[in-house]
Amino acid sequence: MTQTQYFSSGLELANFVVIPDILQQAWTAISELYKETSQKEPSSSVKFKIYEPLNCTIIAFFTWPANSKDCVQGNEGGDFVTSSALKGYFPHFNFLCPKGNQKFSINKPALELFTSIFDVLPKSVMTNSKPLIITGNSLGGSVASLFTLSLLEKINFTNTKRPLCITFGSPLIGDEDLQEAISKYAAWNSCFLHVVSDQDPVPRVLISQTGVYKPFGTFLLCSKVGCSCFEDPRTILELLKATYSGSPGNQDPNLVFDVYGTFVKDINRKVICKDTTMLPERTTQPLRACITTQIVATGLMQPEQQQQQQQQQNVDVNIIITEIAKREKMTAMLNREAFDPTKGLNDIKVYMAYLEQYKKLSKDDGIGYYDKYKFERLTTTYMDLEKYKKSLTIYWKDMVDQAEKRPQTIGAFLRTRMLFGGTNYRRMIEPLDIADYYNKGLSDYINNGRSEHYKKLEQWLKETEKPSSSSGPNDLKKQNVKSILTEDSCFWAQVEEALILCELLTGRESSVMNKESSKKKRKASAMDEESSKKKLVEFENYIYGLLKNYAVSSEIFLPKSSFMKWWGEYREIMGTSYSSSLTNFLKNDNNYEAYAKGSLVF
Repeated sequence: MTQTQYFSSGLELANFVVIPDILQQAWTAISELYKETSQKEPSSSVKFKIYEPLNCTIIAFFTWPANSKDCVQGNEGGDFVTSSALKGYFPHFNFLCPKGNQKFSINKPALELFTSIFDVLPKSVMTNSKPLIITGNSLGGSVASLFTLSLLEKINFTNTKRPLCITFGSPLIGDEDLQEAISKYAAWNSCFLHVVSDQDPVPRVLISQTGVYKPFGTFLLCSKVGCSCFEDPRTILELLKATYSGSPGNQDPNLVFDVYGTFVKDINRKVICKDTTMLPERTTQPLRACITTQIVATGLMQPEQQQQQQQQQNVDVNIIITEIAKREKMTAMLNREAFDPTKGLNDIKVYMAYLEQYKKLSKDDGIGYYDKYKFERLTTTYMDLEKYKKSLTIYWKDMVDQAEKRPQTIGAFLRTRMLFGGTNYRRMIEPLDIADYYNKGLSDYINNGRSEHYKKLEQWLKETEKPSSSSGPNDLKKQNVKSILTEDSCFWAQVEEALILCELLTGRESSVMNKESSKKKRKASAMDEESSKKKLVEFENYIYGLLKNYAVSSEIFLPKSSFMKWWGEYREIMGTSYSSSLTNFLKNDNNYEAYAKGSLVF
């Protein structure tokens, strides 16, 4: 049995940027802008520049840290712009508002700085074959993050290298809803690496003032001792507060700029989360030992002066370590249970194969799987069928729910991947749900009984289908008509409604009709007969359209099927003299076999 892995990809991301000098290249780009920028620049301005080293493209943003600190905490840090307000004039973040997360808020000064230069920013950077690094310091880091976010909607993660956003001393930019919108999709969250020094007040300036700003991405917390990375948002907030070694009231953030340069210069000579740290004697659990080494690397467990400062700030390192350990264990458990589109896929294939076999055996009995299920499903023979049907429905409801909750671009990608399997499932299982519904004596399944996940699966199929230039079915459809599932998964609901109309017109009462249907029948006695017949004619046209397109299974012509029952009652109602395209087709038994062979010409 494999052990649970407690740490995620944050450490890998940090090592990735350190080893090939990506961190060094990002900081060099910012330093170049630093040399070109006057300290007299207004606080409401940001400089950016594009650099083209041999191995990547770098877009760097620079603001003076002191200006950033004063600017970003406007209105004591509570000056937000909501996503609903943005929709009217800056819709570039609308894609972050999927179902279940319809709003979020962004710090207003950071957003205004970003929108002020948005029109001059390069829009085609993702078409470049080289990796893209987006970087910035202080408020320039916030602009870098927002620019990266604006690119995410257009990225196809299957064939495009994702951008990497590296910020130095950047303040937090959004609330918990923004954090959720980004963090729920791992590929997006992993695009962000935020480097924060224990001496820098700017990344911490908004934390204690409002309590609503939340982090996303990976945070690389650095000190004179070393550095360590974290991904859990609550842990990051706690450590941002606990590791600050300066005084927000008297430290000049501009002086911290060089601290990052020193850190980047020295980082290759140090080991992230170094394993030579002397641990307290009682630290025997591997998880706690790992977390302790991480905490030491942030500078939080330094002797004498640091301990005195921690006491003044009421920082209990042991409590922090214990809480981080709890969260890591919880995260590990959640990750094991996290949604995975491929999880259980083999079982799903087995269940569908069982349904296919059930369909074949039903056809051999001359009744069809819809009617066999409708009238025989309560026997003990069909216990496995019910179990598989339930498992399939749970799986696909979860799939649809996840596709809906994902940000729009990613949700669309997931929907495309699941479309074939989801369509087969819908066409196989929804008729059985329809049988259950009408067995209860209910009516109007399409409007009153249909599950949302069926509606979504059908909608997504229509969105991806290309309009056919042909006026009729292709040869492949004709060849396979014997084995197809009826394309309209609500076909049998239409048949049941037509049967109810026939029963109302003939005065007969269905054996499964309950009080609701009986009430409807009495009300229909006053209904205009022509109106009922008109609906039946509409049903005729619907059926004939499916037949012409070879879009309905030949099983409907089996002698014991509900469709043939409808045909017998409808022929009696309309009389032998009534003629239409469908009735002329149905009156000739030879047409059934010709249709099943795909040789019938309409």
